[in-house]
Amino acid sequence: MPFVLAVGNPLLDMQVRDGEEVLSKYKLKANDAILVDDERRDIYDYVRSKYEIRYVAGGAGQNTARAAQYCLPPNSVSYLGCVAADASADQLRAANEKEGLKAAYEITKTKEPTGSCAVVITGHDRSMVTLLGAAETFTPDHLKTEEVKRLIDQADFIYQEGFFLTHGLESALLLAKTASSYGKTHTLNLSAPFVAQFFKSQIDELLPYVDILFCNDDEAKAFATAHEFGTEDVAAIAYKIAQLPRASTSSKPRTVVITQGSKATVVASGEGAKTQTHEVEPLKPEQIVDTNGAGDAFCGGFIAALASGQSLERAVEVGHRMGRMCVQQNGPTFAYPKQDVMA
Repeated sequence: MPFVLAVGNPLLDMQVRDGEEVLSKYKLKANDAILVDDERRDIYDYVRSKYEIRYVAGGAGQNTARAAQYCLPPNSVSYLGCVAADASADQLRAANEKEGLKAAYEITKTKEPTGSCAVVITGHDRSMVTLLGAAETFTPDHLKTEEVKRLIDQADFIYQEGFFLTHGLESALLLAKTASSYGKTHTLNLSAPFVAQFFKSQIDELLPYVDILFCNDDEAKAFATAHEFGTEDVAAIAYKIAQLPRASTSSKPRTVVITQGSKATVVASGEGAKTQTHEVEPLKPEQIVDTNGAGDAFCGGFIAALASGQSLERAVEVGHRMGRMCVQQNGPTFAYPKQDVMA
């Protein structure tokens, strides 16, 4: 049975709809993801006071882990992150248990609360403002506990979200180098344009150990700008990233997967390989409920299929199915009764 281990920042999403006024008040883009700053620190209290909030388990890596577990047999996926001993963490555990996902959380020794994310939905767009809280206090020591060492040893695939690199480079490198040394497949999602823009050195340190890189077209263009590729052509960017140097311990060619919403997904794999495009089955506008977490769902489906021995082309197809399912739900959630997306 395949086994997947994901790591990231566990967050409790606070979703509000028709939030155009929030975007204006806090100078937010309609479809973006940022870390909270002093100018926007009161956004959480503001939306609590003005809007009806829907609380949803979030965090990019945790979303992907739940999506992968949705596709795979029970007890196939585990997730690492740091939370507080509070009610928000209890809500996250309950959501994970619903999907059969094992959460091996570190409990922070600080006074920071479990992380939260204001998700402002306007039409089919979502703008996310994240307070990392306890997630930012994840320590490499957690990777050395007996429970987590066992999970790392079991894992065939290790998935890391780009947001984790804003604070957890030491832990990310430890996982990546372990994966590379033992022939495990190590995957990274850039997660947001700001990660590619402002955490270039962290990405560059980790990238030689990355077997599969996920991003969307905006993140790909931010990466290309930061690395002075001199192009915004998504296929060219995918090809260039696939050719970047690998660590000596890495035996697999790098695969780069770039999603573009309803447009075709672009894949470049291996040295000198041509890029491929995979069309997305369109949905009618009225079928789209919420795009939050769609990219994470794609990654979960993709990894689940690849871990099950399916082809790269098939993995893209399963990823598309999971993304399509996700956007027809409220928040990063999936359809019940369960659908067999791997069939």
